[in-house]
Order: sequence, then structure tokens, then C-alpha cells
Amino acid sequence: MGSSPQLGLPAPDFTLPGGLLTGEDFERRDYGLAAARGRAVVLAFYPGDNTAVCTKQLCSYSSGMEAFAALDAEVWGISPQGVDSHESFARAHGLRMPLLADAGRETARAYGVTAPGIGVRRAIFLIGPDGVLRWKHVALLGATYQSLDTLTEQLSGIKNA
Repeated sequence: MGSSPQLGLPAPDFTLPGGLLTGEDFERRDYGLAAARGRAVVLAFYPGDNTAVCTKQLCSYSSGMEAFAALDAEVWGISPQGVDSHESFARAHGLRMPLLADAGRETARAYGVTAPGIGVRRAIFLIGPDGVLRWKHVALLGATYQSLDTLTEQLSGIKNA
């Protein structure tokens, strides 16, 4: 595992392929952090599509998209699986956030969340509208995840800072 970006410093930029389920369509495109400036971004790194904890986590965030939108924040799920896997995962669970494919794990390495055996640690990075890292949580074991309430509370603090 590499070193994690430091709070108060610009978050590492990246562009990854991904897709967003909107109604019946899964819209594929590239997602770049620099292009999201002006809005807060929640980066949710997770080990894998269709695994028990990851499914619970992303379903929880998906059901809270209105709370994130009210704070002018986007949520992006990032894992090593490809966009085809992400489409199947999103369709199976009705996930309403972009799922990004970090197949080579370059972005996970830039954020210091690669791990032997599982590939990617469960981690959350809250990026302010200015592109600066404002809050993070990197799980050691990954059996739990940060709740919607915790994330919206942290985002409220960023918005009101």
C-alpha cells in the first residue's frame, strides 16, 4: 500500500472509464476529477462488484443520493472490475451513482489503497469543490463501511467551512 494523500492538499487527479445507470440506460463515459471542480466528490473505493459488504455499502449510498445532491456532492464508486461488470452490478441493484473501472489500480495506488490479496481497500475520500482532500477513511479490514450519515455530516462541514 502506497502513502495516502494528505488532508488539505490537492487530491490526485485521474480519469477513469465508467458508467451511470439512468433509467434503463447505462451511460458509459470517462470521469475525471479535474472536470468535477465546483462540486464536492465522494470517492468510494471498494474491493469488488457483487460482494456482500460492497453491495450493502453502495446500495446505502445509492438510496441516499438526494442527501448527497442537497450538499452539491457527487458519489463515485471505484473498483478494479471493468465497466461491463459495473453495468451488471448497477443493474442488479439499481445503483444510482457512477461506477468507475480502475482495472490497472493506478488510481488506487495514487490514493494509497491497494492491498495484497483483496486488491483494493475499502476507503472514502471527500474532495472539496476546490479539488482539495478534506476528509478520508481507509479501512484496515473492510468488513464495515462509513455510513451515509457520517458522510453527509462530513460533507456539511466542508460546505459550511
